[in-house]
Amino acid sequence: FAVAVWATSVGFGLLNVAGAPLWLGVAVAVAGLDLLSYAWHRANHQLPFLWRFHRVHHADADYHVSTALRFHPGELLLALPVRLAAIVALGAPPLGVVVFEAIFGIANVLEHGNFDLPRRFERCVGVALVTPALHRRHHSTERSERDSNYGTILSVWDRIARTIRPDSSAAHFATGLA
Repeated sequence: FAVAVWATSVGFGLLNVAGAPLWLGVAVAVAGLDLLSYAWHRANHQLPFLWRFHRVHHADADYHVSTALRFHPGELLLALPVRLAAIVALGAPPLGVVVFEAIFGIANVLEHGNFDLPRRFERCVGVALVTPALHRRHHSTERSERDSNYGTILSVWDRIARTIRPDSSAAHFATGLA
């Protein structure tokens, strides 16, 4: 938030230079920061140095809401400058950062929830948003499944990058790491 306030006050970043209206700035900030989150999450799976930290999140065989909070402090510290740089480069408005963090936090907890959605609702919502079943597949014991479904808010990034592995609440499988 403080970095966004600073970037806005000095007119730094893409949205500030373009003079984007607040509503557009908020939308671009949410989508842009979610795209960054997708890219960072994918990097955490593909780069061995980052995987050493991120695997803490995948270690528990019991997949539930507390999984959303289980991260190695090193991963959080490494992610912070990346997110701050993106906020500055975008020129994200402070309100955009607050809205993103609120949606991101709620989505993170919900997608790690060990509950099933009605199939019809899940299919409709899953076109745009990450559902619990979609993300649960990401926590599979199978590496090929674990290396998919990286999104947190929007499922579009996985669709564009062809890393999506559709799933439904009806599927049941083992989660965690050996």
